[in-house]
Amino acid sequence: MNQLVRKARASDLDAIEAIYDRIHTAEERGPVTTGWQRFVYPTRATAEAALERGDLFVLEADGEVAGSALINQIQVDVYKDAPWQYQVPDEQIMVLHTLVIDPLRKGQGLGKTFVRFYEDYAGERGCPLLRMDTNALNLPARAFYRKLGYREIAIVPCTFNNIEGVQLVLLEKRLQD
Repeated sequence: MNQLVRKARASDLDAIEAIYDRIHTAEERGPVTTGWQRFVYPTRATAEAALERGDLFVLEADGEVAGSALINQIQVDVYKDAPWQYQVPDEQIMVLHTLVIDPLRKGQGLGKTFVRFYEDYAGERGCPLLRMDTNALNLPARAFYRKLGYREIAIVPCTFNNIEGVQLVLLEKRLQD
């Protein structure tokens, strides 16, 4: 399978929105638990704002958009008081947000490809510290990130992306020097 992670273009928005829709549908039917809510987060507006900022990326598999994520240095509010293992200046931290892989492409190693891209992207930009978060309900994501060497730092109760009652799992990893 031919895979490529690249900056998103406006022409990718329909495919990204379709992936969000399939994830929301799976959540509503029960086999998937991300903790996300249709019409709240993530939405097309989430992708559009990231595209405008220049931090929206897509993963193409065999020429089709199969996943997307935001990669930037924006740490969400609840990160501020977290008991992070590593203390480095903010400019040395890269954050992965809203990683989605099309449920129709599940089990093809695409999530791992995207996270490896994120790690390489951060390292190339002088950011040895990686942070991300996920909903405590999203057990598959938590297990996936653990396998890739991410450490759960804390679980913080909060309202996250306009979703109330979220138990947000904060994760961290330091790139090898």
